[in-house]
Amino acid sequence: MAAIDRWQQKYLSKSALMRLSLAGLRAHHREGQVLVTFPNNETRHLTAGPSADISRAVIEVFARSFLESPGVLWLSTSDDKVVIRDNDLAARVGLNIQADRNLPDIILVDFGPQDLLLIFVEVVATDGAITERRKEVLYELTDSAGLSRSQVAFLTAYLDRESPGFRKTIAGLAWGSFVWFVSEPDKIVVWKDGGGYLKDMM
Repeated sequence: MAAIDRWQQKYLSKSALMRLSLAGLRAHHREGQVLVTFPNNETRHLTAGPSADISRAVIEVFARSFLESPGVLWLSTSDDKVVIRDNDLAARVGLNIQADRNLPDIILVDFGPQDLLLIFVEVVATDGAITERRKEVLYELTDSAGLSRSQVAFLTAYLDRESPGFRKTIAGLAWGSFVWFVSEPDKIVVWKDGGGYLKDMM
């Protein structure tokens, strides 16, 4: 086993290593379920699969790495199950969450900044990225809640840059949104909207 581990570390890319890690996690899913731990330490089980693995990574890794004081307002899965809808937390934000096809897979909130930040997240195993149309529909929801558009962010999460879902949806990603890959958890892609000198973006 040690020799295999050394070979993998030497010859496999980070993306490939992450895929192996996820495969190992799937092998240990209890009865076809994925256990997700939320920022408040509550736990829920999701039906096992690629979307569940990405959702767990968004909540357990992305939220803790890129948000100061994260919370989860909403989580739904590809089998149309609403796993969590925190109406009390949503009410504090001023958001009236109604289950419909326009809502994303995950809604995060960051209470850390002076003005809270709401993050709409689409989890893409095969399809369903944040597009310009989805962005505008979600802005209607936050506009009605009285939130400034500067308090709203949009994220599309993928397993890695080699995944079919990324290749399929990259052309439709909305400008002004973010992209995050489970296989590269400490990095984030900004789909920048607007001009400026390249040196100012580095």
